[in-house]
Amino acid sequence: MNNNYENLINDVLKTGNGDYKEIRLEENKSSRITYSGKVRENISINSRLGGSVRAMANGGWGFSSFNDIYQAPKKMKETLTLAKYNSNELFEIEKNDPIITKVSPVLKKDPRKIKLSEKINILDHYKDLILSQEAIESCEIIYADTDRKVLFADSKGNNIEQNFIHVVLRVAAYSSDGNEMLQSGFSIGSLGDYGIIENLDSEILDCAKKAKDLIDAPKVDGKETTVVLDQILAGVFVHEAFGHLSEADNVYENERLKEILTLGKKFGNKDLNITDGAKIPNLRGSYEFDDEGTPATKTPLIREGILTGRLHSNETANKMSEEATGNARAISFAFPPIVRMSNTIIENGKDKKEDIIKDTKDGLYVKNWYGGMTEHEMFTFSSAETYRIENGEIKETLRPVKLSGNLFTTLKNINGIADDLLINQGGGCGKGGQMPLPVSNGSPHIRINKCLVSNG
Repeated sequence: MNNNYENLINDVLKTGNGDYKEIRLEENKSSRITYSGKVRENISINSRLGGSVRAMANGGWGFSSFNDIYQAPKKMKETLTLAKYNSNELFEIEKNDPIITKVSPVLKKDPRKIKLSEKINILDHYKDLILSQEAIESCEIIYADTDRKVLFADSKGNNIEQNFIHVVLRVAAYSSDGNEMLQSGFSIGSLGDYGIIENLDSEILDCAKKAKDLIDAPKVDGKETTVVLDQILAGVFVHEAFGHLSEADNVYENERLKEILTLGKKFGNKDLNITDGAKIPNLRGSYEFDDEGTPATKTPLIREGILTGRLHSNETANKMSEEATGNARAISFAFPPIVRMSNTIIENGKDKKEDIIKDTKDGLYVKNWYGGMTEHEMFTFSSAETYRIENGEIKETLRPVKLSGNLFTTLKNINGIADDLLINQGGGCGKGGQMPLPVSNGSPHIRINKCLVSNG
């Protein structure tokens, strides 16, 4: 970013009185190409420059964002006034040795160096390939890449510049049984590698075939049954059902959850280990410093079935007398940082996928995802693919299902964890009006007993 911002930053941090002050400046360039059926619906290239300031006075926060970065000193003065109107529990912003650094982007095949015409050509090809398949009535393709530069500085002396390059692709093929539209799709993403969207013909054809297979697939009766989750759906499960409950602001603000989510409490079998961490490298949820300037970590959340940690901002760590984990994140300069996941995974177990399937006499094999949601410890999320398991063998295709339940009961019902961890980077997370935040999640195959399933 422009070196001329140094004087501006100094002016902002010297403005007014307060216990703590910070500024974020952000430059964002993105391209997006979307298709709906035969129509290339949208091509957009956007550029945005803006910033935000945040200040604390007597325990109260003030926050302001702006598009004209040279308004920053004025905005800081207003923000300090806002902070003094708020009434919160007083806490100390911990001091540290100032961090002054620039973090280069992770890059493999730089999407910024690929011509727009080349991106359009490959997406046109995928669109035509899907629509040429038997029984396929429509498709949806969404491609996006983003170049995001963020400069953070605060009154503790931190001055950190980071650069992130993201690439994402979502593909869906649609068929119909005459009554409803059916879909099969996949989402992929990367940190700095355009190469992930190349050479996907086999994946595109498989997607179309699965959409066709759904036409004659029967629906599942609502019931409690054994389910084997593939790595992608199990990753969504750990993100939706457990990850959000690991975000300390959710716990700190809820007395009931404080009591339930006590560190040291048993939540699963000894082979269950769950981790979140931006320090896990080269994933879409990876970074060196969060949006408060705290160094990224790798946080053990569950170890051998025991709750051992949670995700924190500086404020929640201080108020709960725990260590900051570097999980304060903002989707853009327009928002203040809040506690968010980064890369959330169930770690490898010792079982083999084949043995887990073979040992399942009656159940469902569920794969991929259409989304999910949680309400405290209750969760619901949807599979994209469902297959019957009978006497240890995967049988016919069924319609997608919804899986619902209580997190704490479900964690204890996990009785098989394979050794084939796979991480999905195609999704984004929403919380507090900020979405889609780049995150990754993953898992090996897992088996859950007594899971409630219903028609998707």
